[in-house]
Amino acid sequence: MKQFFKTMFASVFGALIAMGIFLMAGIAFLAGVVASSSSSSTYKPAKNTVFKLSLKGTLTEQSNDNPLAGLLSSSDEQVALPDLIRAIQKAKQNPDVKGIYLEGSELSGGFASFSALRRALEDFKSEGKFIVSYADAYSQGGYYLASVSDSLFVNPQGMVGLVGLASQGIFLKNAMAKLGVEYYIFKVGTYKSAVEPYMNEQFSEANREQTSSFLGSIWGNMTDAICTSRGMEPSELERFMNTGAALGDPKELLAYKLADKLAYRPEAEACAKRMAGQATDEKMVSANYSQILAIPETKHDSSNKIAILYAEGTILPEDDSPMSAGTALITEQTAAELYKLANDDDVKAVVFRVNSGGGSAYISEQIWKAVMEVKAQKPLVVSMGDYAASGGYYISCAANKIIAEPTTLTGSIGVFGIVRNFAGTAKLLDVTTDIVKTNTYADFGDFTRPMREDEQVLMQRNVERTYDLFLTRCADGRGLPKDSIDHIGQGRVWTGEQAMERGLVDRLGGLEVAIAEAASLAGISDYTTYKANEEKDFLTKYMEKALGEAKFSLLQSILGNEEFALYKTLQEMKHTTGIQARMPYTVQGL
Repeated sequence: MKQFFKTMFASVFGALIAMGIFLMAGIAFLAGVVASSSSSSTYKPAKNTVFKLSLKGTLTEQSNDNPLAGLLSSSDEQVALPDLIRAIQKAKQNPDVKGIYLEGSELSGGFASFSALRRALEDFKSEGKFIVSYADAYSQGGYYLASVSDSLFVNPQGMVGLVGLASQGIFLKNAMAKLGVEYYIFKVGTYKSAVEPYMNEQFSEANREQTSSFLGSIWGNMTDAICTSRGMEPSELERFMNTGAALGDPKELLAYKLADKLAYRPEAEACAKRMAGQATDEKMVSANYSQILAIPETKHDSSNKIAILYAEGTILPEDDSPMSAGTALITEQTAAELYKLANDDDVKAVVFRVNSGGGSAYISEQIWKAVMEVKAQKPLVVSMGDYAASGGYYISCAANKIIAEPTTLTGSIGVFGIVRNFAGTAKLLDVTTDIVKTNTYADFGDFTRPMREDEQVLMQRNVERTYDLFLTRCADGRGLPKDSIDHIGQGRVWTGEQAMERGLVDRLGGLEVAIAEAASLAGISDYTTYKANEEKDFLTKYMEKALGEAKFSLLQSILGNEEFALYKTLQEMKHTTGIQARMPYTVQGL
């Protein structure tokens, strides 16, 4: 009887799951149809419209077209940086949109993405239009954006959370030792810190040095911009942060010139209405982000195409990660897309947008080869996002030109390999193993026993050979001596501005600079741009992505954002196999 109920429950549960999946798939498909039909509609702003821009969600490189995410996910919606910038540009160009009302401080993303967004807001003001901002409490990233405002309001009980940046490491060495797990570490690069969680209890001195350096560079860029916009001395901002004034009386914000007025939301909205020429006693005439994006633009179709190919996420073999359905990955498919672009005569140049901290050295090499194929046919310019480091730099180094944001994290030219030994775990569980083999290395990689010394020598040689190849690729791509690349390599992370000083980057700027550079190299002035890796196999690929995202959205809702981030970190650690060119960092601040 007990077995009967177990079997019945399993069957019913399975049926419910199946019904749920089909129901979600149906909803997703219908929502997709509705979304696609509604996206074709256009919007015309009324006279004296205010663009009401709410800062919330997570900045990504590409749009998330999964309607299922909106139904099942946590409140953390995804916002594509290119779309957000395009909306700001449309608002700037439309004469009926008089200004932006910037509200909220719940937007998360990388430092380079925030720099690009802030630059778009500054450009918006160049047409003589205004920006008014309000928040109950500003995060550092939110304030960095809002500091460009003509009028900056903070709630009388609010705060501006300027406290500085931090990078936190998670060290598993002792915890895993208690479980009987031993790690064999193979690496090249004094600063290659991705292996430190498995071998140290804290940051190495080299890692602490490089982390302090790039954090200082990023924070310097952010605080300089804030001080310039707010007309305050850097020493005053330092004093505000180091005395803990961010947690003090909000009136201090006025004394430090960080806010123009402490006021509630209606007063901030009244200011925006007044500046737009609207009646302050009536409802604000406003347009949201989606409406602004729907403003029609003049279509320009040229036979000269510049393709923008996005490469975002960890570099992994296509089927190597259980998280692949729920996260952005760079796989062999990226190489396949590059080969297509190389052979497309209508494409005169390619902009390769890279946003990755690296991953598999093998897949990085395959993408490098595809980049070379494109480069042999037409110009290829790399545009670096928040990260283009380690494997992310590997796939970038062969480009004709490399464009990075000042705060992009790049470099990290180094490799490592990790082998796990669970012999101690087996002993704890009283599990024994045995093996019969035909040759010396037939059981190489057997995780139930310690590695032999000769096996460790072979593994280290393999890692060193991969590093030498990495150096060769960078030296050839950048036109620098191999020993010079080794000197600035060694796994060291640089910001974009630091990398340019060392010859790893050609220019500082965003995607728009990379596109202009690609057009110049191709010798064309009349061209249109398009996204190269738009999804073609809708039903198969879309549903895999939708259901995968639903699974992880549900998990994120249960765990919460911080715990989910830790879970993802542990999952990546667990699946770090093969020789890696990877840079894991958790930078806290935005």
